[in-house]
Amino acid sequence: MQYTYTLTTELQSTKDVEVWADGQPLYTINRVYSNGLKKLFDGYFDYRYFLRYEVKNEAGELLADCKKVQRKGKLWFEAYDRKSNQPYIINYENWRIGVPELFVKGPDFSMKIDKEMEDWSNFIVNETIVARWLAVYQEQTDTFDVVLEVHKETVSPALLLAIAQTTLFIGA
Repeated sequence: MQYTYTLTTELQSTKDVEVWADGQPLYTINRVYSNGLKKLFDGYFDYRYFLRYEVKNEAGELLADCKKVQRKGKLWFEAYDRKSNQPYIINYENWRIGVPELFVKGPDFSMKIDKEMEDWSNFIVNETIVARWLAVYQEQTDTFDVVLEVHKETVSPALLLAIAQTTLFIGA
């Protein structure tokens, strides 16, 4: 299944963005601040510090979210599949040897993300690509056309959207 959406280049935007599949809107994705103070402070950090994205269905039900966490000089991401109530930790491994790899770990689950800046970023489980994500900049409209292709529903598409939006679009 292929999911598509268009993003503004304005990182600070909190507008709902519709995610389409098979010609219909299935989800909305948006950046969320828990309070105005965090949004204000985030502006000082180039809108990359107090980072949280939510994915909802068309009825407005929260399906998944992902946030960036920085404490004591360490960086990781926390994601939640709200349907199954499963938490996931996303972090970089092997960064000390110069080739950082992004991993998603849950209770009984491990996935590697091959992050690419100008090509497809692959979501890999047991050496198999289960999904891939791509954002292509459109200079004329100053937007990104984004595609998430899910090959095997190992993980919910809503969770993959939240993870991709946070880790791949914004990054570390």
